[in-house]
Amino acid sequence: MSKTATIRTRIEPGLKIEVEGILAQLGLTASETVHLLYRQIKLQRGLPFDVRIPNPLTARTLNASKAGKNVKRFGSKKKLFGDLGL
Repeated sequence: MSKTATIRTRIEPGLKIEVEGILAQLGLTASETVHLLYRQIKLQRGLPFDVRIPNPLTARTLNASKAGKNVKRFGSKKKLFGDLGL
């Protein structure tokens, strides 16, 4: 089947650049990725991942993290795992 249908969308330039860099590392173009997404939606009969509205606690936690409140930073995985007791 020939590929003749077109999808057009607008996206933030920074997000586009960042994601296309990740896709390039995976050997994919944006077009191929959209094609994969559409195939998965067809196979799954819906989105191939959960889309949820966060509960109030999760929303507060995400907002606090974005603001840098109660965020721990670690210089290495070893220090992170040590803090977690692993």
